[in-house]
Amino acid sequence: MGLGASEAETLEKTPGGPEGTGPGESARSLWSDAWRDLRRNPVFIISGLVILFLVVISIWPQSIASGNPLVCDLSKRQQGSQPGHPFGFDGQGCDVYTRTVYGTRISISVGVLATLGVALLGSLLGGLAGFYGGLSDSLLSRLTDIFFAIPVVLGGLVLLSVVTSNTIWPVVGFMVLLGWPQISRIARGSVITTKQNDYVQAARALGASNSRLMLRHITPNAVAPVIVVATIALGTYISLEATLSYLGVGLKPPTVSWGIDISSASAYIRQAPHMLLWPAGALAITVLAFIMLGDAVRDALDPKLR
Repeated sequence: MGLGASEAETLEKTPGGPEGTGPGESARSLWSDAWRDLRRNPVFIISGLVILFLVVISIWPQSIASGNPLVCDLSKRQQGSQPGHPFGFDGQGCDVYTRTVYGTRISISVGVLATLGVALLGSLLGGLAGFYGGLSDSLLSRLTDIFFAIPVVLGGLVLLSVVTSNTIWPVVGFMVLLGWPQISRIARGSVITTKQNDYVQAARALGASNSRLMLRHITPNAVAPVIVVATIALGTYISLEATLSYLGVGLKPPTVSWGIDISSASAYIRQAPHMLLWPAGALAITVLAFIMLGDAVRDALDPKLR
């Protein structure tokens, strides 16, 4: 039985699908329901506040740390907490508190930039492959298999060992290069599932172009799994940056990084454990906050968990 003109028009105009709302009812969607659930989730609130604080001090570190992270006094090397220096000093006599605060900027920047790059590249390639299928889908599947076979840390040791730049871009580029296959597979599967829904088929029957189908009907309903994975992956990229910097192939001095400080402090763990405790604690809290945020977003966006 075919669709009438008025019914077909309704399917085309209703965002996200054929189901509308009755008279007097406010429009509801996956996103509005998810936001309502998130506001009631204490895990989301706590992790969101922690992340907001980290973002603020990464933009304005001088608001809570008045010192210079590169100014050191060798006469105070490895000394513990003192008035005005609550975290003590590192092996070069630098203020650990100031370096921990300023290290937030690098970690957040690397995590956000890597996540954006991975999400955009992976979603674009995976979404197009899932929508068109055929040869492009087969080529993407084989390409992702190749990248999945590369150990991340080993790949970083090989690729970044020849880089001499002190900027964050080589590290971000490496993460994007090895991180996009995971997002692409998730985007591909989500697009394949979404394009089989009735409202997409109805829009196609009405003559909607491929670009309209992708932008108006498929992308808004297929992007939720990508957002969840990207949110959790952000914390993983921050941890990966610290790992590569600890191994000496990531960021390099004089860049202020938690990974660099942890690497420098590891040799003095018995004599001055405070040198390792504070940057490692900041790293752990940051990664945990993003993982908790990702879990909360997943619970809100996954209808099976409602």
